[in-house]
Amino acid sequence: MPELNFFTYGPADGPEILAIHGMTGHGARWADLADNYLAEARVIAPDLIGHGRSPWTPPWDIVTQVESLAALLTSQARGPVLVLGHSFGGALAIHLALRHPELVRALVLLDPAIDLDAADLLEVAGLTAKYPDYTDADEAKSEKINGAWADVPIELLEQEVTDHLIPADNGRVTWRISTPAVVSSWGELARPLAVPPAGTPTVLVQAMRVQPPYVGDELKSALKERLGADLSIVELDCDHMVAQAKPTEVAELVRRLL
Repeated sequence: MPELNFFTYGPADGPEILAIHGMTGHGARWADLADNYLAEARVIAPDLIGHGRSPWTPPWDIVTQVESLAALLTSQARGPVLVLGHSFGGALAIHLALRHPELVRALVLLDPAIDLDAADLLEVAGLTAKYPDYTDADEAKSEKINGAWADVPIELLEQEVTDHLIPADNGRVTWRISTPAVVSSWGELARPLAVPPAGTPTVLVQAMRVQPPYVGDELKSALKERLGADLSIVELDCDHMVAQAKPTEVAELVRRLL
């Protein structure tokens, strides 16, 4: 099983959170939330396979990602943790709770990407393969500002560039990710809907500026049917980068379950 690179934030004896980033992201993306809004918690923030400084070698499927996360928790956590997952990380959080319920005591799902439209994913995967890099940092930042990062403070975007943008072999720049891994992983988001085990306290956050929405009625209905009173659904007026755009609100939702 690939051994994940990871970051830790907060006191060693604090309540534990596993924070799982989304597609093309990295673990250090959680630093602002952890240091400035959840300083009492111990946050374990890995780079997923194919991302950051974790191994880039296949397989890149959800099962392998989940088993790597489980191995990380087994070696690093004191007991069951709250799992905070964004986008692709939200899908992985659900699958982790299903495969290893003994490791998960609660979930906070930030605009999770699960059971998405296959045609849309084909288009996104094709664009990822065709345009994997940028002329320079300004072009990379422009793409984010005009996309999911539109409402993220500029200082966090600058930090993202510092942490995650690297020179490409062709003289351009690229995010510190494996393009083949990301192309493959987009397809994983077309997997059938999955919901966590009954009895798992769960907060589902929908980013209301995302259109078409990642969080659809089918997911909400399935979660309500499985979890009942253990589910809270929260709508936030933001784009897809929920933790960066609404850190105060996210921290409060996490704190409810800590």
